[in-house]
Amino acid sequence: MTERLYYTDARLTEFTARVVEVAGDRVYLDRTAFYPTSGGQLFDVGALGDARVVDVVDEKERIAHVLEKPARFSPNDELKARVDWTRRFDHMQQHTGQHLLSAVFEELFGHKTVSVHFGDESSTLDLDVASLPKDRALKAERRANEIVFENRPVTVTFEDAASAAGLRKATDRTGEIRVVEIEGIDRSACGGTHVRGTGEIGPVVVRRIEKSKQSTRVEFLCGWRALARARADFDALSTIAASLTASIDEVPALVSAQAAHLKEAETDAKKRGEELAKYQARERHDAAVPDSTGVRRIVETAPSMDPLRAMAQAISAFPKTIYVGTVASPPGIVFAASADSGVNAGELLKSALSANGGRGGGSPRVAQGTVPDAAALQRVLSALGG
Repeated sequence: MTERLYYTDARLTEFTARVVEVAGDRVYLDRTAFYPTSGGQLFDVGALGDARVVDVVDEKERIAHVLEKPARFSPNDELKARVDWTRRFDHMQQHTGQHLLSAVFEELFGHKTVSVHFGDESSTLDLDVASLPKDRALKAERRANEIVFENRPVTVTFEDAASAAGLRKATDRTGEIRVVEIEGIDRSACGGTHVRGTGEIGPVVVRRIEKSKQSTRVEFLCGWRALARARADFDALSTIAASLTASIDEVPALVSAQAAHLKEAETDAKKRGEELAKYQARERHDAAVPDSTGVRRIVETAPSMDPLRAMAQAISAFPKTIYVGTVASPPGIVFAASADSGVNAGELLKSALSANGGRGGGSPRVAQGTVPDAAALQRVLSALGG
């Protein structure tokens, strides 16, 4: 059994230990301060002697330290070990911040946390509520930061599960449990690493709110992560502001106005394109020679699908006309047929595409699709009589 030093001292980063077993790149020690992935919290990294620890795995009774390369250690070797403090403290900030934020959501609104996830860049908690208004999230964020500024003590105790009172979430464990308490706001059964006071959590920032099945997912950042993200956001906004020759405060209104102008321009361009397509369609229709059934067939290529789609829509309105437009890269096709042509464009193209590893379909009048390569495109053209 591995003695877990992080249970009693989350700030311990250097220690000595004896090697119990070596299995390839996995080393087992008699004691360790390395935290394994557990309870949603990510593993520590660091070094055993001169070997780099890249993963830590909880194997119930013992902990495996996964090295970058197969270990050169032997049983009974005494090693000096070092935990990467920057990563450890980051995890401590995020984990304690999650306890605080979960407790605040429950205190203010009765929203219980049903699951949590700690990532390398951001963390999330899922609340048992179908939706979360922005104003509630901001109230919880402010309340959490008020408690950060109060620098309330964060303590760890070991208690009997049967008598441990006031836990935010009941535990199904028996016997002795580890309880992490934020004074006056939260008591949780938890085996993770935590800071000593809420002041060490640093700023707590709610970033994004989204629906997740029957719950609401809240993305948050704490401490140094929150500061780094604020710096990155400021730098990005500064770059945008400089490109607009404006201040950061003016950016939202300017971007909104430019987006509206762009949308208007795109709508106008689309209308002009459709009008142009009608004139071009008339030219192509008149130039095409009818076959024995009176149907005119028009086949052409273009560098992209957009002009082909506009042409297909326009030509399908003419009597007894079939249109085939293709794009070489990536290989694609647009197929259109007028109502009196005797051809169902959607059905015919879908069948030809399916037979040649392609995908697509559409209405009886206009359809489109893609194929894996030029040879498949030629086979589809042949199937359509092109």
